[in-house]
Amino acid sequence: MRPVLKALLDLLYPPSCLACTKVLPGPEGFFCEACDTALERLPPACCRTCAEPGTFPGASCPRCRASPPPFSRAWAPFAHEGPVARAIHRFKYEDHPNLAGPLAELLAGEARGFLAQAPELVVALPLHKRRYHARKYDQAQLLAGALARATGRKAPVGLLTRQRETQRQVGLSEAERAQNVAGAFTASSGVSGQRVLLVDDVFTTGATARAAASALRDAGATHVEMLTLARAFTLE
Repeated sequence: MRPVLKALLDLLYPPSCLACTKVLPGPEGFFCEACDTALERLPPACCRTCAEPGTFPGASCPRCRASPPPFSRAWAPFAHEGPVARAIHRFKYEDHPNLAGPLAELLAGEARGFLAQAPELVVALPLHKRRYHARKYDQAQLLAGALARATGRKAPVGLLTRQRETQRQVGLSEAERAQNVAGAFTASSGVSGQRVLLVDDVFTTGATARAAASALRDAGATHVEMLTLARAFTLE
């Protein structure tokens, strides 16, 4: 019945481009031809730890050399530009929680190599409850859950909590970002002794990822990795 139901749903609600909403010619693919052509993937030359794009001495960016992060590695398949940035904006800010499934499928396919060695326990980088109630959904938790289903992993809810509401990081300096999220997260004892894959939509300077990974490590996680859909360019 599932193939029949899916075919009926595709007929009633034809798949559309994740970025521009143009109806796609078939059920395969995530972007229309124009948007697919405009996709900007993360360049091969990047920091081996945080995936900051660029060529660096010893393959480590200045940020990771000056202050090694509490996660072992972070990666994203796309630069936070163009169609991917537009798709993420629709998902987060335009009331489209339904995009979690296709975005997770896109991420699973593009990050196949990374995921081959990544932890099995998936933990979302969560919203504060006040922001959750305003938005009505937590996009990172939806993405993490859909990614877990697509890759045969587990993504239990509640292992990581944002205990303190923080202001949006957009427009803050790097030092302000770090101060903004310092101590904002707490992790449960359920991560003790576990290897954790932390999932979010966008990685920028890594301040939030560092704070979340620190909370996981403080709770006993033995290893933390970070995977996002997109990576911003933050160093000149």
